[in-house]
Amino acid sequence: MKRDELGDLIAFLAVCEERSFTKAAARLGTSQSSLSHTVKRLEERLDLRLLTRTTRNVSPTEVGEQLASTLRPSLDNIENELRSLSVFRSRPAGLVRLTSSRKAAQDILYPKLTPIMKEYPDIRIEISIDAKWTDIVEERFDAGVRLGESVEKDMIAVRIGPELRMLVVGTPDYFAKYGHPKTPHDLTEHTCINLRLPTLGGLYPWEFEKDGKPLNVRVEGQFTSDDPDMIIQACCDGHGLCCLTDHHVEPYLKSGELVATLEDWSPLFPGYYLYYPSRRQASSAFAIVLDALRWKVR
Repeated sequence: MKRDELGDLIAFLAVCEERSFTKAAARLGTSQSSLSHTVKRLEERLDLRLLTRTTRNVSPTEVGEQLASTLRPSLDNIENELRSLSVFRSRPAGLVRLTSSRKAAQDILYPKLTPIMKEYPDIRIEISIDAKWTDIVEERFDAGVRLGESVEKDMIAVRIGPELRMLVVGTPDYFAKYGHPKTPHDLTEHTCINLRLPTLGGLYPWEFEKDGKPLNVRVEGQFTSDDPDMIIQACCDGHGLCCLTDHHVEPYLKSGELVATLEDWSPLFPGYYLYYPSRRQASSAFAIVLDALRWKVR
């Protein structure tokens, strides 16, 4: 295979995965017109139509899909082999791409990785903020961060933070006016702020547990958001009670701006975990990042 033929295949795969010449060109650091010419050259050389192009969409043909499914594992193997060679470098180097929620990135990832960047100037770190669940394999991330240790069967999960619990909180003025709920069932009589789940799009059912018995409660109120910071702001402004992790509301509890309730119904659950493919051959850079993030009991 000639050198430019491999480049053409990589270009085609990028378009196939992104379903867009514009996005694929940005990913590869080239122009849209150049990328379009490259894919057209590949199709002419193979005498096959690999992509179906419309004004709004680009999608692989049946033969294009077959070619893409063959290329991806082969290129992954090459990439893993290249990563493994980094152990022979005198200094760890390379790019480590992570996807995370904003809160975990601000409070866990960035503080722990800042010293790494200072100690290892050849290690580059990219953190993409996204509240939704991300397919890290398809999106080409080295690892992702999510709550809980429930991950896909071909993923490895490494704990990077303490256990958390969901807390129902409100302002002192709210509780002075309406009182504290005695049980989660009483929340149906209170004004509550709903959290829209970014991944599934539904409303988060407030989860409780006591004496080993779980209980979910659907709440109602005037305001709903998929952003925890916005929900906390609404709660502080007196628009009702909210239910978020203690990780989110702890500063407001310490300042007295918010007060917790139903704490005996709020059990601990696994906190933040870093997850990555089990078949991934770790580079020296990723190994250093993983060790820095790994939760260490103090």
